[in-house]
Amino acid sequence: MAAETQPRAQARKPVLLSKIETSQELVNTAVIIPKEDGVISVSDDRTIRVWLKRDSGQYWPSVYHSMPVSCSCMSFNPETRRLSVGMDSGVVLDFILSEDYNKMTPAHTYQAHSSRVTAVLFVLEMEWLLSAAQDRTLCWHCTERGHLLGSHRTAAWVTRIQFDVETRHVFVGEQSGQVTIFKLDADTCSLVTTFKGHTGSVSALCWDSMQRVLFSGSSDRSIIMWDIGGRKGTAIELQGHNDRVQGLCYAPHTRQLISCGSDGGIVIWDMEVDRQETPEWLDSDSCQKCEQPFFWNFKQMWDSKKIGLRQHHCRRCGKAVCGKCSSRRSTIPLMGFEFPVRVCDSCHDNITEQERAPTATFHDSKHGIVHMHYEPTRSWLLTCGSDRTIKLWDMTPVVS
Repeated sequence: MAAETQPRAQARKPVLLSKIETSQELVNTAVIIPKEDGVISVSDDRTIRVWLKRDSGQYWPSVYHSMPVSCSCMSFNPETRRLSVGMDSGVVLDFILSEDYNKMTPAHTYQAHSSRVTAVLFVLEMEWLLSAAQDRTLCWHCTERGHLLGSHRTAAWVTRIQFDVETRHVFVGEQSGQVTIFKLDADTCSLVTTFKGHTGSVSALCWDSMQRVLFSGSSDRSIIMWDIGGRKGTAIELQGHNDRVQGLCYAPHTRQLISCGSDGGIVIWDMEVDRQETPEWLDSDSCQKCEQPFFWNFKQMWDSKKIGLRQHHCRRCGKAVCGKCSSRRSTIPLMGFEFPVRVCDSCHDNITEQERAPTATFHDSKHGIVHMHYEPTRSWLLTCGSDRTIKLWDMTPVVS
């Protein structure tokens, strides 16, 4: 686990464009409307709001729609102006927004789940609406006819979903920390594979169909890049947050990853560099440097008349070492460690200054982020905060 260290200040930083004071309740999800000065938000106050920028420069609701229960999540497709909203009751509702974004018309009601909906995703190419909930079910509906195509029971409740149109693979992030890939057909769901790398629940997923790479973020503060297209099982770990990772977005034109967390951090990762996998931690009954026994190795402790030591691991080589042989810290950016972490003395001496060069930039949003959305055509970033505000950022200075 990376140490809780304050990152370096950056000369170039995101520019705060606007701040929207929303309500007395938490905004669960919000998105930027492409080609418009507008934002759509859903929140715990049971409202769906469409915010448009007025001549005064302020954002005011053009649509204020009250729901019977809290809105937990949503998916918006700008081409069709279809807004799909998941509810605390387990229902998913479809709306169609007018061209001027001043009116919202109900389209379909899906009795999809029996508990809070955690994720919804509209797939235009398939005309499918995917949804998942705390009832541990994954459902997919036909949006043309409004009927259920299929459902699948998952091992743990699903927190995030992504979909690849080409292969019909759905990527499912679970509360257990694993990421599962299923192949969906019109009425069947088959297991493809499962990735296990996080020790906390999956809180963010991002699929890049061009590079065939999946990014997952977790409450364990880590990000993992799963190289699915390379078919080598490569998993690259990124450590740059001091709290839960809440959002991920990949900018393919610049090969940069944007991540946001509950710590308020906005991190821009350079994914063009040749990154390395973190080593597996080795098992040993004694320090693999000085051979001192660890505290459970009673035989060697008795034979050598020495007190057992606590076991640590070097983040660079993975060897099991004692505290004396791993007393130094270093960043290892190519392995994803942007903050200083424990390394053995020999690895510390072998790490060059070039290897310590940072591969990410760190920026403070000034509020604990609960959700993010990136609009690539203008390079705008939206962050929803625990302070019940929405902030709009121009990311051009840092995503370029």
